[in-house]
Amino acid sequence: MTSKQRIRLALATATAGALGLALAPATAASAAGSGTECPRVLKCDWVPAAYQQTGDPANKEAYGNYDVSDRPNTNRIKYIVLHDTEETYATTLKIFQDPTRAASAHYVVRSGDGHVTQMVKTKDVAWQAGNWYINSDSIGIEQEGYATEGATWFTPAMYRSTAALVRYLADKYDIPLDRQHILGHDTVPPTTAGGTAAMHWDPGPYWDWNYFMGLLGRPTEQTGRPGGQLVTVNPVFKQNVQAFRDCEKNIDLPAQPSSAVPLYTQPSTTAPLFADPGLHPPGQSGTNCAGDWGSKISATQQAVVAERKPGWTAIWWYGQEAWFQSPAHTRTATATAGYVVRPKRGRTDVPVYGTAYPAAGDYPADFTAPRVSTPLAYTIKAGQSYPGGEPTPTGYYYAPTIDSSYPYDHTYFPGSTRYVTVQIGHRIAFVKASDVDVVRVR
Repeated sequence: MTSKQRIRLALATATAGALGLALAPATAASAAGSGTECPRVLKCDWVPAAYQQTGDPANKEAYGNYDVSDRPNTNRIKYIVLHDTEETYATTLKIFQDPTRAASAHYVVRSGDGHVTQMVKTKDVAWQAGNWYINSDSIGIEQEGYATEGATWFTPAMYRSTAALVRYLADKYDIPLDRQHILGHDTVPPTTAGGTAAMHWDPGPYWDWNYFMGLLGRPTEQTGRPGGQLVTVNPVFKQNVQAFRDCEKNIDLPAQPSSAVPLYTQPSTTAPLFADPGLHPPGQSGTNCAGDWGSKISATQQAVVAERKPGWTAIWWYGQEAWFQSPAHTRTATATAGYVVRPKRGRTDVPVYGTAYPAAGDYPADFTAPRVSTPLAYTIKAGQSYPGGEPTPTGYYYAPTIDSSYPYDHTYFPGSTRYVTVQIGHRIAFVKASDVDVVRVR
């Protein structure tokens, strides 16, 4: 056994102990010949998603359900996206094996026992996040369950298996274990302002982010000075009982523990809920719909404090102030040291983007399908700050067909414009590095 293999085995053993998993020898599915990419603590199997032509390739017609690539040689893997299936485990596997469904994820985790099935190689691009830029640079993990029934489906076995898998992938691809990199599908931004309403909101308000990040070895801890500028929202899940509405089915959901903390326009529970300007027109209030994440902030998400009043904290949120309850002697908001972005001196409004694509001039002159970033419905105004500041890859992976017979097909185009990540609201986004200063706060 080589030294590197010994180190990997030691890490696997440590992970098993931390997550309460029994370390098992590799099964036939997880042996070297099978090609699964999983930690040894999990007995993963391999059920390939469909990769099949469903139309006329001469006209670039449809195929499913992912794109072949060569990551990280072509482009970095920077994010891991957690979903829920909104279907049973068995049905999800069937959907990803149907080339007409145009959907896939790299992994599916079963609720009852935490069993993990890999369906797409991590080098390839799964069609899972609803944002092609994020797809190109991420790994998607589907978890069996329904977002409005989270307490039923999100089992300890599922949490442990997903955490073991995320830790393995983060170690393999050098992905930081924080909420700007370990994303819920609900924190993936739209690619355009017009696409905001179509974005998904799973795994929803009943996924216990505090518990999950603790399993990753990244619990929320105070690292900043009391009364500092940056906070991490950190309610006790079992005590944070909230009543939301399933607006898709038009039913009220029972009050139950949640990771979500409501946001108001004023420091009062009788004030209107905050309205995401990308979803609601001016003058309209937010809603208590489970999927209306603009009116909520989630446990383990960070925000910059704009103002404080007794029992309340205002944060910068989608370009405005939003208030949440933070009673004295509670841990609803934990002081955090970290980096924030703010407009450069003289800038009054900084555009925010849902992608970090190259500029038009970065593409070859004979390339006829350039993809460029367009602003979302939000801006960062002078005097505001938001968590973030880490550089994000600038690039576009072009893959319109199932093969490489078309010019430039399956090509990654890097860009020259530098972007950094920003937590503009519930969803992450990107700003041009030339528009902002990145400042460390304590």
